[in-house]
Amino acid sequence: MHHANVLIFDLMLITVYAAVTTLIFKKLKQPVVLGYLLAGILASPNLYFLPTVSQNNDLQVWADIGVIFLLFSLGLEFGLNKMVSVGKSALVTALLNIFFLALFGYVTGIFLGWSTIDSVFLGSMISMSSTTIIIKAFNDLKIKKQKFTDLVFGVLVIEDMIGILLLVLLPTFTLGQAIDGATLWLKTLKLVSFLVLCFIVGIYTIPKLLDKLKNFLDDEMVLLVSIALLLSMVCLSVTLGFSSALGAFMMGSVLSESSIIERIEHITKPLKDFFGAVFFISVGMMVNPKMFITYAYPIFIITIVVLTAKAVLSVLGFIISGQTLKTSVKSGFSLAQVGEFAFIIASLGQSLDVLDTFVYPIIVAVSVVTTFLTPVMIQSSNKIYPVLEKILPAQYLKSD
Repeated sequence: MHHANVLIFDLMLITVYAAVTTLIFKKLKQPVVLGYLLAGILASPNLYFLPTVSQNNDLQVWADIGVIFLLFSLGLEFGLNKMVSVGKSALVTALLNIFFLALFGYVTGIFLGWSTIDSVFLGSMISMSSTTIIIKAFNDLKIKKQKFTDLVFGVLVIEDMIGILLLVLLPTFTLGQAIDGATLWLKTLKLVSFLVLCFIVGIYTIPKLLDKLKNFLDDEMVLLVSIALLLSMVCLSVTLGFSSALGAFMMGSVLSESSIIERIEHITKPLKDFFGAVFFISVGMMVNPKMFITYAYPIFIITIVVLTAKAVLSVLGFIISGQTLKTSVKSGFSLAQVGEFAFIIASLGQSLDVLDTFVYPIIVAVSVVTTFLTPVMIQSSNKIYPVLEKILPAQYLKSD
């Protein structure tokens, strides 16, 4: 079969599976992201009794585009002003999470009998939450515009930035080299310069230019201009050694300062929905059901550590930074999952040939399990808060 025809067949297959599974989950009043994950499992070559996808690499490219559009849409809704407003709480919570989750992950790896390197990587992989999963869960549960979601998004943005620096540190540590302070400072300087550039551009240039042209731009031109700006920022970010997701988020934040923000959101939404669906399906395709049996014990232990530690530490971080108990619980329980950054870190470990082969399937399984549980954790915060309200001191109960 011609390559293009194979790709069309694969897209047909995953969209059919996704249409069926999401309808079922919608009927059951469950988040449709769970349907996408199930569709990915059904479409993967790991199941032999159903037609499966044959061109995984092509679909992975589409999935990467999905991440770009998901982070772009987050930037559109979580602009530069919101980043500043939630900065203190987000920074405290993100640092608390990353430090202690990295420590707990390391201790857990040692407890499971893993090597020091595997344990270090495990701590790094579970230390950051999933931006894409949380965005989708908030959308499905229709709570994206609530106050606590801005705090959650602030934590996610800071975690992603710290993750970029973590990718510099891990190779030097795992290969037994001394940390190159000059390289770390250079990377940090480049990151800060990139963010400052985006901030300046976001205030003084692109939004004002679009505002002047808004009566001239029809919907087609708004779409083309928006995507051109998005992909340009993504390419700049990748060229500077950062992730495409960071570039996508920053351009969304820049465009959020424009007066045509609502038109941009409306016009780009179908692209975000489609490519985002492909991303979640691709995550499901990484799951081999057999690994839940083979590695059941470490998957269970790591999942418990992630759910418990992330929820408790996040709630604690928000409370320390001055948020009310109700807001802290809602925000903290939203962050209890393993993010897609874990796959990047695991791939780094494999490329350096320092990570044992069993680690990757285990972290994928933990990511999928915690993804399934994310909507449950978010909804359960409404039941946990009244319990904590009765047993905690009054100073944590101030009104939102």
